[in-house]
Amino acid sequence: MNDKHVEEAHPPLAGIRVVEVGNYMAAPFCTMQLADLGAEVVKVEHPEGGDQVRQSAPLVEGEGSAFMRLNRNKRSIALDLKTDKGKEIFRKLVATADVVVENLRPGTMRDLELEYESLQLLNPALIYVAASGWGQDGPLRDQPGMDIMAQARSGLMSITGTPGAEPVKVGVPVCDLVCALYGALAAVAALYERRTTGQGQYIDVSLLEAGVSLAIWEAGSFFATGAIPRPSGSAHQSAAPYQAFRAADGWLTIGATTRPNWTALCKTLGLDGLLEDDRYVDSNQRFRNREALAATIESVTMTKPVAHWLDVLGEAGVPSAPIQDFGQVFTDPHLLARQYFWDAPHPKAGPVRQLGSPMRFSRTPVRRDTAGPLLGEDSAGLLAELGYGSAEVGSLVQERVVKAS
Repeated sequence: MNDKHVEEAHPPLAGIRVVEVGNYMAAPFCTMQLADLGAEVVKVEHPEGGDQVRQSAPLVEGEGSAFMRLNRNKRSIALDLKTDKGKEIFRKLVATADVVVENLRPGTMRDLELEYESLQLLNPALIYVAASGWGQDGPLRDQPGMDIMAQARSGLMSITGTPGAEPVKVGVPVCDLVCALYGALAAVAALYERRTTGQGQYIDVSLLEAGVSLAIWEAGSFFATGAIPRPSGSAHQSAAPYQAFRAADGWLTIGATTRPNWTALCKTLGLDGLLEDDRYVDSNQRFRNREALAATIESVTMTKPVAHWLDVLGEAGVPSAPIQDFGQVFTDPHLLARQYFWDAPHPKAGPVRQLGSPMRFSRTPVRRDTAGPLLGEDSAGLLAELGYGSAEVGSLVQERVVKAS
């Protein structure tokens, strides 16, 4: 590979302008993906405080630590969309854009007179992504929609945790994040389709449907048998052994679902007798008797530390991994060797450690530019690009229509 050529290549979405009207997770995480891919993302925030994540603890030099990561590679314009002048500026900005992404409650943009239908008249090629809790129509449309509510309604909380225990949500806001990824994927697909038709379109993505879309194994069970899936702890929905096991000093995961892996696991643990046990003769039988099987395996794994089992299982070719906390994850030698983490400059906080993008391109690498912007950091520059003179910009700042850092 020619490293010099890679360094000079433009990211895949270079030249695409995205306007974000977002708060918290779904829209900002969606546009973070697009920004990583090279799009110019202009984050529109209210002059009084901006995105609420800006003030979410912990703060570094007065700036939200999570905000500086979630909003990397973006520009910020602080703009009051409730004012006539703010609407005018927003419309001018959208006229130059390829994509708008918002996650306000359904109907909010229409109340502001900035809904897709009116913006599309200004820019027929505009792609408009609307992320919400429940979707833009349906009985739940107007109800508040947060990640935990979506995890509850989507069924995810009904299968997360251990049998008989209280409901548990996934540790990360998975419905928010997956909804955002669907929004980004849909936006890229619409950009591709637009090359043929020249037309934009409206995209409706919801936290609820994002959550339900993940229930592949659960749908396979219910629609085939009518059985309602229940929590199974760390165990797989249809395979065994495939779960977490206690060691002498912690936990590890083991997945031995093929015959070679199953044979190697039994021999490595000294459980050769299981290979002749009718309860475990094939994968279906092992799944039916998974609780007894797990107890037998754990009676052995508990006798030695995690490191021992990773060594011997790895040598035998049995898939296994330690359960790491995030202190270990963020210093993981494998991730460090792949240069997954990187430092983004910030005018107040200095270098801000970033999570890398999982998307690795051989020729058009993702951007690694700046940490999340200061509120209104790019207001003056963007207004100048839209044709506003310095005197008018000063007047807009004084009238609190915009804020410039």
